[in-house]
Amino acid sequence: MAELDTSSGGGKKGKVRSKKANTKVDLTAMVDLAFLLITFFMLTTSLSKPIAMDIAKPDKEDNDVKNELRASQTMTILLGKNNKVAWYMGEAGKSAPNIEGFTEIRKSILKNKEEVLKGTGRQIVIVVKPTEGATYKNFVDIMDELNIAKIKTAPAIDDVNILDSEKDAMKKAGIL
Repeated sequence: MAELDTSSGGGKKGKVRSKKANTKVDLTAMVDLAFLLITFFMLTTSLSKPIAMDIAKPDKEDNDVKNELRASQTMTILLGKNNKVAWYMGEAGKSAPNIEGFTEIRKSILKNKEEVLKGTGRQIVIVVKPTEGATYKNFVDIMDELNIAKIKTAPAIDDVNILDSEKDAMKKAGIL
């Protein structure tokens, strides 16, 4: 382990020299301990697994198959520019979409979720339609809002089939 050399400095007569102490520290045990600790922490640490959200996106090539949804349980969310969201319940064109920011959309989702559950006894189906003015951050934000609102059905993402009536309403509101 540690060693102390106390031998005399030389054999010259007449001059007395002080003895120098040479110390050597053996670090083998310290290195072994460090590797044992590193191994212990590597084996006992649990790594977090990434959590992914299921997203249902319509197939661009298969236009023949249409999923029929009840208008009473469908909420369509249109992502516009300037962090604005337009949403409506039911069929497009029957009523003007509501224009909100991302701070108010959670209340609207929760309110409509409860109304659909009370009225039909079924879960709400949400269709998200990002437009050209929407950013990726807007899409992530709306997916987070749906996750916070505990929407159990996977939201349908439809960035292809944005209707003309939806575009007109968003242009009038200045978010397209």
